[in-house]
Amino acid sequence: MGAALHRLIIIDNKSMSLPTVAGLSKFSTVDYPGYLCAVIYTQGCPCRCRYCHNTSLQPGQGSSVMSWSTIMGWLTTRKGLLDAVTFCGGEPTVHKSLLLAIKQVKALGFNVALHTSGLYPHNFANLLPHLDWVGFDVKAPFARYPDITRIPGSGGKVKESLERMLSRNVSCEIRTTIHNTILNGADLVLMAQELRMIGVSRWVLQRFNKAGCADLELIASPTTIDGDLVARLRAYVPNILVR
Repeated sequence: MGAALHRLIIIDNKSMSLPTVAGLSKFSTVDYPGYLCAVIYTQGCPCRCRYCHNTSLQPGQGSSVMSWSTIMGWLTTRKGLLDAVTFCGGEPTVHKSLLLAIKQVKALGFNVALHTSGLYPHNFANLLPHLDWVGFDVKAPFARYPDITRIPGSGGKVKESLERMLSRNVSCEIRTTIHNTILNGADLVLMAQELRMIGVSRWVLQRFNKAGCADLELIASPTTIDGDLVARLRAYVPNILVR
């Protein structure tokens, strides 16, 4: 989800009921398309996807050296210089208190974006009225989700989150990381069919990026996105961007 974490700053939220934040990138042009944003990385993710490039953020706990109030103070100095704040991870929606953090950021006048895998439909639904943009990862055909995430029943939860987001017409990007070892052509065709059925008309296929990945097999294995296959996928989802 989003760019790999390059600059790690650990945050202390023990004194406040706010998400455990593992890092802050002070400037990004890629984590919220068309906007200059800061990126706040939350700690904790239940998924164990082989292609993850932020594995240090998977554990639920981390040490702490900076307070949330310090982040908010810094954001106050960025008003008029940055357009937005993006919450990334890890999986931000694992934190029920993320809503409070988002409200505080929006009170400063920033747009708010979220990168999510959609694993927590109830928490995600509570956030949707406060989000300006969502980067939503669809990892596999819904029935195959446990093969990717190592979480039983995760496909159904992601489908529910995706349907809730589409029903609210929130500006979003639906994207899938492609590695031939993980997803084959039949998987992608099934995904395209499933996405079409729930109303998706735009889909980003993003090439596997080995930066930060700890899986040596994936790093060593070449992967491609076949043009003929993309043409087949467009029969179901007409607007496909390969990135």
